[in-house]
Amino acid sequence: MKYSRILLKLSGEALMGNETHGISKSVLEEYVKQIMEVADKGCEVAIVTGGGNIFRGMSGTRTGIDRVKGDQMGMLATVINSLALESEIRNQGGKARLFTSIRMEPVGELYIRDKVREALKDKTVCLLAGGTGNPFFTTDTAAALRAVELSANVLLKGTRVDGVYAADPEKNPGAEMFDHISFDEAIQRNLKVMDSTAFTMCRDNNMPVIVFNMNIKGNLTKVVNGIKTGTFIS
Repeated sequence: MKYSRILLKLSGEALMGNETHGISKSVLEEYVKQIMEVADKGCEVAIVTGGGNIFRGMSGTRTGIDRVKGDQMGMLATVINSLALESEIRNQGGKARLFTSIRMEPVGELYIRDKVREALKDKTVCLLAGGTGNPFFTTDTAAALRAVELSANVLLKGTRVDGVYAADPEKNPGAEMFDHISFDEAIQRNLKVMDSTAFTMCRDNNMPVIVFNMNIKGNLTKVVNGIKTGTFIS
């Protein structure tokens, strides 16, 4: 196993599967199977999810919702997704704990870095919900922040596409996919796989990122074992 502690970022949209919103039961079960596969082999796993399958703050502003309120609604959406993951991990026989960036006991425990690190060492999958707890920051930035705080070996971004492309592959099937790209080039090219704040945080703290297709069974295990999968950003 190449990576013994990972921060896995899952998009809310990926949890929808083929649905138009909400959480696909089959996708949830399959994702957790992959997560449990690496956790059972000793990999320490922390997970940050997006909330775009339920609510996205930026889209809320277009309907007249205040940006701060919209982002807070998005934070709550990530808690819903994390609760679903926590429940499914336990259903599949794993150990899981939910931590939130803002107080909402008894839904989850308040995020405290040292407490999460202890839970990871106890081979408990840690769901880190609520983004950074602040408006104007994406869940990508939250994932970068938590990866650095928890001294993860790598930040893994599980998506619906195979890696980082020069253009959106769902709109442009002929777009070039990168095997490896630097943070500076990703920022310069304005690639949308992560926002610039997340890229900059990872770059400044030497946190490598791997973008891969979480919808292909076994891909997470391949990445954790160091088998070339997706796009490596460093």
